[in-house]
Amino acid sequence: MTGWSWAWIAWIAAFAAIEGKALTNKEPGDTLSEHVRRWFATTRGTEATPWVRVRRAGLLGFMAWLTVHFLVDGFM
Repeated sequence: MTGWSWAWIAWIAAFAAIEGKALTNKEPGDTLSEHVRRWFATTRGTEATPWVRVRRAGLLGFMAWLTVHFLVDGFM
């Protein structure tokens, strides 16, 4: 294993520890999902201002790119 492999394993472990603590904490606004919903204003009843729409489009574009990037070898 390379140093990069260990770094990614450490990153995943850190995420698991943070998210695990947030899930067991059960306080509102502590999980990654809750943060993403707040950052991109996806909670029901949130007004879709032009800036919110730009953020949502950015998220959608990034997620689409990431999906293709993971599934197609050699794609950016």
